[in-house]
Amino acid sequence: MEHRALTTSGIDVSRVILGCGNFGGIGSAPAFFGQGETREQAFAILDAAWEGGITTFDSADAYGGGRSEAWLGEWLSGKGSAVRDRIVLTTKTFNPMEAGGDSGLAPSRVRRQIESSLDRLGVERIDLYLAHDIDPATPVAETIGVFEELLVEGTIGAYGGSNVDVAWLEEALRHGRPAWVQNSYSLLDRGDEAGVLPLCAREGLGFTPFSPLAGGWLTGKYRADAEAPPGSRMALRPEPYLALRTESVWAALDGLRALAAERETSMATLAFAWLLAQPQVSAVVVGPRRPEHLAPALEAVTLNLSQPDADAIGALFA
Repeated sequence: MEHRALTTSGIDVSRVILGCGNFGGIGSAPAFFGQGETREQAFAILDAAWEGGITTFDSADAYGGGRSEAWLGEWLSGKGSAVRDRIVLTTKTFNPMEAGGDSGLAPSRVRRQIESSLDRLGVERIDLYLAHDIDPATPVAETIGVFEELLVEGTIGAYGGSNVDVAWLEEALRHGRPAWVQNSYSLLDRGDEAGVLPLCAREGLGFTPFSPLAGGWLTGKYRADAEAPPGSRMALRPEPYLALRTESVWAALDGLRALAAERETSMATLAFAWLLAQPQVSAVVVGPRRPEHLAPALEAVTLNLSQPDADAIGALFA
């Protein structure tokens, strides 16, 4: 597995990052806490990721209402130092840990939440820490202030922002040293190309996109004339993706399907390879539901798309 330095943080990340958002829930949504992958299924995915060379694992305090961090901590505790010492952990805070619970990035809450994350993960230091969203109730300067304190104290190795925009990043850069951004980005979600990615390039920030397959759309599993497969994102939480049901998107997906057939690979592999070919992308966050779902991302690392090929794929969805 190829690794890349996360900008100036001094921390190397595997180019594929295992996203643990479905462990014990479906992301941070309280309505789905207790669903998603079971502990045993999560362990099987973690084992497969490690065996595939993935050494960076991404969680959040609210994933599964704390189950994701807790199970990741249990898995780590069962491994020897040869494994534990090579794992780079990312976690985040913002969302409530239970229905009706508090949320946000106020300094007192950040300190409370990171202590609970350290306890669930069973570690004394979190390598990479993220604001999981923008908090309109807390000045960015206050959040960055507590992140800087945690950095100096050695509680975290670097920090950044997830689901953030240019305004948040510019304010963060005025008050501290964020290392990277983790936003949604894929062939079907190109919004960051207008502002966030140029800012990252200008300021030397890393970028680790999540939702690289746009909720499964880039795998080819959805068809214009068929119902969404049971258990898929479009069956469970279709709202973020309803705008994709257009003739132009179906045509672009057909084009990607044809290119994948020419290369004797999968649509998902090409979608991952396109992301990895983008100069600003440090690594890609992959959230598999089963161990075998890791295969397209791992194959993409070795595909090494040429720039003309990457441009041609991107043009399909322009």
